[in-house]
Amino acid sequence: MSENVSPPSAPSSSAAVNRRIAERAAAHAPLRRSVTTEAPWVKAVTLTLALLFLALFLVLPLVTVFLEALKRGFGVYLNAFAEPDAQHAILLTLTVAAIAVPLNLVFGVAASWAVAKFRFPGKSFLITLIDLPFSVSPVVSGLVFVLLFGAQGYFGPFLKAHNIGIIFALPGIVIATVFVTFPFVARELIPLMQEQGNTDEEAALSLGASGLTAFLTVTLPNIRWGLLYGVLLCNARAFGEFGAVAVVSGHIRGVTNTMPLHIEILYNEYNISAAFAVASLLALLALVTLAAKSVLEWRFAHALAGGRGH
Repeated sequence: MSENVSPPSAPSSSAAVNRRIAERAAAHAPLRRSVTTEAPWVKAVTLTLALLFLALFLVLPLVTVFLEALKRGFGVYLNAFAEPDAQHAILLTLTVAAIAVPLNLVFGVAASWAVAKFRFPGKSFLITLIDLPFSVSPVVSGLVFVLLFGAQGYFGPFLKAHNIGIIFALPGIVIATVFVTFPFVARELIPLMQEQGNTDEEAALSLGASGLTAFLTVTLPNIRWGLLYGVLLCNARAFGEFGAVAVVSGHIRGVTNTMPLHIEILYNEYNISAAFAVASLLALLALVTLAAKSVLEWRFAHALAGGRGH
């Protein structure tokens, strides 16, 4: 009497098939090298070199600025800011930043909105123009503005006839600063808006919201941390800009000198303590900007993670 061989059950057969599929996938999967296979001494040397580089090129110059500024005492340090020329340079720097940063904020948001939300001819060309100040020397850009708005420039006779001063005056400094700093806000917002897409705005429009209402209630809250981050970077560059401003300002002491230009004049006059005192103020502003940037990076990362979690 022959034995009845029962066919394999469906679950067992399915498990065997799944196992074979997994084995084949593992066999054809690319080999990934673990990041923890290096010898301990390799990690130690790499970390030591990185820390030495940071200490030599970042920390040491920063510490030197404050040490030189306070070398002759706190009274001498404060007297450097009591000078009328120093006070004017600080006020002019703050004024230029207060004008240039809001202008770049408006341009950055508008350019990012256009690039990320719409399709139009010349889109790639617009992106190239946004990146232009990154590749053009600030000194060259300053010379271009002198060629355009100077007394012998293309618009010089018209400006002179209407008693409008741009070069060697506040408007020229603002224009040069705006040109040098305008990519920062746009370059922070464009990838963020492209990643977010148009879904939320389309939903708002389908519910009857106007374009302005959709921007204020949907788009702006979604980009607020990236916008603040870009404004911080733009503001930091506006404070420290030297090349373009040096060309269009004319180095008129107490009139068109910003803080970086005032520091250069003090240093050339061998007034080392005053030069480093004003430089320490710029360094302090940079440290405050860096701290705010770090906070925003932490806050922005958590906001993105929370948005993806939903």
